[in-house]
Amino acid sequence: MTPHPKPTRRPGADALARIGHSFPTLDPARASPHAFPDGGTWRTEIPSVEGPEALAVVLKESTRLGVPVHRISQGSGVWMLTDAEITEMVDGCAEHGVELCLFTGPRGTWDIGAATRTDSGGAGLRARGHDALAGCVEDALRAVESGVRCLLVADEGVLWTLHRLRAAGALPADTTFKASALIGPVNPASYAVYEHLGADSLNVPSDLTLDHLSEIRRASRAPMDLYVEAPDDLGGYVRMYETAELIRRGAPLYLKFGLSRSAGIYPYGAHLREHALATARERVRRGRLALDLLARHGADGGMSPLGSRHPGELRRFPVPETPEAPEAPEGN
Repeated sequence: MTPHPKPTRRPGADALARIGHSFPTLDPARASPHAFPDGGTWRTEIPSVEGPEALAVVLKESTRLGVPVHRISQGSGVWMLTDAEITEMVDGCAEHGVELCLFTGPRGTWDIGAATRTDSGGAGLRARGHDALAGCVEDALRAVESGVRCLLVADEGVLWTLHRLRAAGALPADTTFKASALIGPVNPASYAVYEHLGADSLNVPSDLTLDHLSEIRRASRAPMDLYVEAPDDLGGYVRMYETAELIRRGAPLYLKFGLSRSAGIYPYGAHLREHALATARERVRRGRLALDLLARHGADGGMSPLGSRHPGELRRFPVPETPEAPEAPEGN
């Protein structure tokens, strides 16, 4: 006989019931009706793994602490890694059945646009001008040539361009695109637009409410990425006690284990080595804490099998036929 799943226990429920404290009722209608194609409702991701050395630390620590890892992501960008470093990360992830996701660059916060440094933030991380767009495409092509099959994108135009290249066969058909937390959609309509533009998973800001997640799930089944603990430049939120409900509302969901109260490391270089390795190790430990919390509440079922990476069938805008390139003008 198949054993019955453990009943889910809400935090503090038994003790509070003894003193007559009433609990709000969970509305079944607010649960997400979606899942990953393998049937799982959640996967895990360790972000800000900036190179082979940090990757080795994460893989070692995840084994030591028994933290299952589905995806590793990097934030500095393909252009901040040598070919040898990319290959080493691809091989290391392949050996452990972990998906590797690298960021495409350049981006607006690192170029000459002063508006990104104003209070309004200007255009943020978006790729400014043709050359920045072309640089992101170059990063994507270079990454897939080395075996990378997941790319992080921080611009709607870059996302649509890469999706068109995927549809045209210029990028492998199994390449997936992940929308960055720094451009994350905050309402159901914008979430659906990113899915239609080619996103295979989408970071949403960690300050969205549980009701916001339910609203998004009425509009889209595209996998969602959410920091259970967010870095300070994304708000520094710590939502560990909500993990079970985040899964119930947001599935299919990648649980991201970031780190608050920690200095940023983008773009990474050897001058930040000790900080990068220490924070990589602690992100895995934060993952262990969140997973232990799920287990204590009987809510740790539903994890996708390790090695799973496909998002399932998603909706896309029609890709226009590629027009013929204009003839070059004749010389005088």
